[in-house]
Amino acid sequence: MNRKVTFDEAIEQAGFGTFQKRLLWICGLGWAADAMEVLLIAFAVPAIAEEWGLTAAQKGLLSTAIFLGMLAGAVIWGRVSDLIGRKAGFIATIAIDSGFGLLSAFSPSFIVLMVLRSLTGFGVGGTLPVDYSMFSEYLPTQKRGRYLVLLEAFWALGTIVAAGLAWLVVPRLGWRWLLALSAVPGLIIFLIRRMVPESPRYLLTRGKTAQAFQVLQNVAATNGNHIEADGLYELAPQPKTRMADLLRPNFRQTTIFLWLVWFFISFGYYGIFTWLPNYFRSSGMEMLPVYRNTFILALAQLPGYFSAAYLVEKWGRKKTLAVYLLLSGVFTYLFAAANSLGFVVFMGIWMSFFALGAWGALYAFTPEVYPTALRGTGMGTASAFTRISGAIAPTLGGLLLGESFLVPMLVFSGSYILAAISSYMIPIETKDQPLADTY
Repeated sequence: MNRKVTFDEAIEQAGFGTFQKRLLWICGLGWAADAMEVLLIAFAVPAIAEEWGLTAAQKGLLSTAIFLGMLAGAVIWGRVSDLIGRKAGFIATIAIDSGFGLLSAFSPSFIVLMVLRSLTGFGVGGTLPVDYSMFSEYLPTQKRGRYLVLLEAFWALGTIVAAGLAWLVVPRLGWRWLLALSAVPGLIIFLIRRMVPESPRYLLTRGKTAQAFQVLQNVAATNGNHIEADGLYELAPQPKTRMADLLRPNFRQTTIFLWLVWFFISFGYYGIFTWLPNYFRSSGMEMLPVYRNTFILALAQLPGYFSAAYLVEKWGRKKTLAVYLLLSGVFTYLFAAANSLGFVVFMGIWMSFFALGAWGALYAFTPEVYPTALRGTGMGTASAFTRISGAIAPTLGGLLLGESFLVPMLVFSGSYILAAISSYMIPIETKDQPLADTY
């Protein structure tokens, strides 16, 4: 027999099972480690500011530093993953962010801490395009949207752990122990990631058809299945891609509105959540209640992800994304307008629920709209827009917070509304559609 099948037929026969579940945890725990590195500064800033006497502007710059590194990391590692493969970045990015994250704990000054947080961000920024490209390319069509959202749910896990650590560690041991302990999970994941094979879909587009088929056979065997074929159909030689290809006529409207969604959702999210501990503190809470309430809002993210994971397959990616973004804006306004601490926390729970559900839908949607040769580049450039807005929002929030809490929250609520409008303008829906390998 010399029967060949397409890649999509092979991945469906390989099925969803043990291999993808292991990969979900390998990618997810790395993603949780990244979340800890990004968000722990929000929990550490009050203690750092007290130790070094930082101004509001310096606190904003410290929160911004990691996003500057993430901007460079997203563009560079996304492009690298399309040019030389997913695996190199899959291993290197987690090593970079955890290694420099650990060194941050030993910073002797504000300037050194800013530099080390920027280098940490260089690794974190690369994790997004590489991990999502890698994981999406191992998933059968009917499972893809749901499990890409669930991968993003590990961000909430990292947020919860970071908030829990801050609650337990900072008041007792100080912020340096928080930074050091938060780096440990990523260093462990780095050792595990070396065992994950290169994406077979990437191998196919590079003309390594036999190697791609062997990886798929191993996936099928791990899942207890068998591919009824002797090989894959080869793809026609693919032209060398450029970043400018993202703006070709067939991608232009999708790319531009995706960039706007990524910019506005990030502006709202990081503008709000970077300053949550400071807002709770300014409301008269002591340090422990600040971390407790931040921890409660982090817990609300998990059901937000799970609901979005269901709805992206029921409603579709675009509708779920638009509705969750709209409700994020509504509840951000209600959070800002709340006139009692209990109501603040209650509205904050719903704000957190919809904001993180929207993130999950966006992470599922974006890698599906580009072909394999542009998937990492598309994810990287889109996420670069979050790094730009993520760098601006904390600093702007710090400046506006000096006037009143309501003013910056109205700005960030409006940002979510603009993201919802932009998502509605994306011209395609990827629900039930196989990933494209050619364009």
